[in-house]
Amino acid sequence: MHELSKVEIISILINDDIRDGDDIGNLILKSIKENKESLKENDVIVITHKIVSKSEGRTIDLTKIIPSEESKKISSRTGKDPKLVELIISQSNEIIKIQREIIITETKHGFVCANSGIDTSNVGKSNHVVLLPVDPDKSAREIRNYIRSRTKTNVAVIISDTFGRPFRKGQVNVAIGVAGINPIKSYIGDSDMYGNILRVTEIAIADEIASAAELVMGKSLRVPVTIVRGYDFSSTDASIPKVTRAKKDDLFR
Repeated sequence: MHELSKVEIISILINDDIRDGDDIGNLILKSIKENKESLKENDVIVITHKIVSKSEGRTIDLTKIIPSEESKKISSRTGKDPKLVELIISQSNEIIKIQREIIITETKHGFVCANSGIDTSNVGKSNHVVLLPVDPDKSAREIRNYIRSRTKTNVAVIISDTFGRPFRKGQVNVAIGVAGINPIKSYIGDSDMYGNILRVTEIAIADEIASAAELVMGKSLRVPVTIVRGYDFSSTDASIPKVTRAKKDDLFR
């Protein structure tokens, strides 16, 4: 008989306001201890990008941004602050869709999302916004390596953000950076329960783990970190571009 499995999601409260230069790996270990928790082998640590971005100096003062004529034109179409529009453009490879109050872009990372992933909530400073990390995979690797060196425990790290989805209302957490976990689980070549060969099935497990973690994170609970325990994942050096769909294969643009 197949052994039943159980996945546990543990919230890690962090009361500190994150500042440029803070050591996120050290802060996570300190907070885990303060929450009377501990890490176990093959835990997955899910971290909201905002605390990573803040620690990496990705908080921007909008009052210092000078909008271009293009930004002003887009501002008049969308109702968005032209300075914010200027930042959105600067963080994108391409603007995909513009309409009232909505700007969908492809970020420099290759993510398709609203406003180039720029966050205006829970920033902590008036007229400031938070950009995505420059290289979320690198950030995840550095945090993982630090935690592994301090605890001698093999963990995976997922950096997450909240994205909308085509054809579905609501937003979900997705992985924007990974370390120590293959973000895709492929069933191609396996047989289903009736013996049929699977030809296209691939599951975005990093996104699923990030989404599950959000259930205990919330937007105002001061829980930017969770430990997901009990999921049997493949520990590899794969990176997040493995889950981003190539433009030529994207049916939604």
